Amino acid sequence: MESFYRTHSYLVEHLGNPVRRELMREIDWSHRLIGIKGSRGVGKTTFLLQYAREYFSLNDRTCLYINLNNLYFTDHSLIDFATAFYNQGGRVLLIDQVFKYPDWSEALRACYDLLPELQIIFTGSSVMRLKEENPLLDGLVASYNLRGFSFREYLNIKTGMSFRAYTLDELMANHATIARAISGRVNPLDYFDGYLHHGYYPFFLEKRNFSENLIKTMNMIMEVDILLLKQLELSYLPKMRRLFYLIIKRAPGAVNVSKLSQETQISRATVMNYIKCFKDARLINMLYREGEAYPQKPAMLYLHNTNLIYSNRSMEVNRQAVCETFFYHALHCNHRLNLGANSVRFIVDGEHPFRIISQNSKSRMGRDVNYVMDGLTVGHDNVMPLWLFGFLY
Repeated sequence: MESFYRTHSYLVEHLGNPVRRELMREIDWSHRLIGIKGSRGVGKTTFLLQYAREYFSLNDRTCLYINLNNLYFTDHSLIDFATAFYNQGGRVLLIDQVFKYPDWSEALRACYDLLPELQIIFTGSSVMRLKEENPLLDGLVASYNLRGFSFREYLNIKTGMSFRAYTLDELMANHATIARAISGRVNPLDYFDGYLHHGYYPFFLEKRNFSENLIKTMNMIMEVDILLLKQLELSYLPKMRRLFYLIIKRAPGAVNVSKLSQETQISRATVMNYIKCFKDARLINMLYREGEAYPQKPAMLYLHNTNLIYSNRSMEVNRQAVCETFFYHALHCNHRLNLGANSVRFIVDGEHPFRIISQNSKSRMGRDVNYVMDGLTVGHDNVMPLWLFGFLY
């Protein structure tokens, strides 16, 4: 036990000064069982350690961080460890990478039932289905999603400012006023391209090659998160990687399942299954027509965030694809997006049509569509700047 306390103290003490994530404020910390999901690389470990530092002193032994990657847990029960921690006065157990522990949901349920004053806060992959696939935890666990940095968070990091988030209703009603207030303090376009290229994943702050780190992260998502949690055989990995490469090359684009099946030499059903896995792992997003949903074939596939587009250095990046991907990502967590008709790309929440355009667009603008313009600092009427949608969280 003492070695875990020493590790906890060292990690918290050497945490540095990470960005305080908006999720820290949104979580109801009164729940006894809290699950924090997120894709690999978005900062879940840092989030747990930051919570420990904010809410507990360094030598407070009522809180302890553990990582279930530790080989100790191959020969020791999590329930026995939690009980020993509890009997020594421990009350908050921070568990990282919970899915590395066999039968983790049963172990968490046992801890919950046997140790009534113990709070467990754990992290897991976005591929996990805490409630749908774990009836033992249904009704007990409060589940939250940790996302990568928004453009707002990235801008705050780069400038030292503290701009707040806005709702979509606020942006649609007052976008010009909001954009003018922000651009009066800093020119967001000076930072926007940097965010699109490397600003989503917190590891851009580290002194390592971002592109290589991103490729490593993408492969780890497929090799560990998807294969392990979906219990797929390792022999399937090469075809899965090829499928994802083909999606990167063509996204955003319509889905031709038959062609993908031929090119990867896997069945149509397996192609759709892998696409759903990529979606769960936060590698892609699926855009459907209104009234359609999985397991139907999506109308279009998008990469989950713009950084992933730049990971494929063998092809020229299409600016329109980047802009649409940014818009989709900014809205999809809190809003429903569907494919629009004709020149309208997105219908948001079934009622708001949006079209993404460039400053050089010669298209005729109507009054019944919301136009989102790349390269624009402050909009007017129904023309809104693209960067401003990065302030939705």
